[in-house]
Amino acid sequence: MNPKIDAYLDTLVSGEDGLISEMEELAREQSIPIVGRQVGSFLYQLAITINAKRIFELGSAFGYSAYWFAKAVGKEGQVYFTDLSKDNIVLARDFIGRMGLEDIININFGDGSVILDETAGEFDIIFNDMEKEDYPHVIDKAYSKLRSGGLFITDNVLWHGRVISEDKSPATEGVRKFTELLMSHKGFYTTIVPMRDGLSISVKL
Repeated sequence: MNPKIDAYLDTLVSGEDGLISEMEELAREQSIPIVGRQVGSFLYQLAITINAKRIFELGSAFGYSAYWFAKAVGKEGQVYFTDLSKDNIVLARDFIGRMGLEDIININFGDGSVILDETAGEFDIIFNDMEKEDYPHVIDKAYSKLRSGGLFITDNVLWHGRVISEDKSPATEGVRKFTELLMSHKGFYTTIVPMRDGLSISVKL
């Protein structure tokens, strides 16, 4: 997308909590990848559209996407945050605490796919933003843990355009394989939205 159009679209999305701007600035300063306001707002819209109350994140960084999901599920909902970085966990606890969302966002340190296996019950949404080489391995896990009509949402499926390049790195190959498997999965109906770095949105049939 034209960077000027992208910047314009960002200005149209407001974060009600002033800490969102602080999180975005931290992400820029420390080169921590986040979904950004356009995708964050879209995740919020998807969650309220299906009245999601139970959401699981496979890879949460320091809680930016979890904030948008927590807004959607409300006080009666639950967002399961997972990340492998202790530094991200420390940052997340600070931001989530200051936002007053500690009763909604359940912070877990560790491999999200393992924690998903160990967590009882079904989810309305599973959001996938973990290590790209691991993407293909979580499709069936997500399918088994979603309710019928639930959404499996994955970030970075266009992977900065590398998916149509000659790049053979494990990350790029992981995204390519994931997308191939997801699009052919009989239990999901999937659409790829070319927003920011690409989102796949799969509904469990």
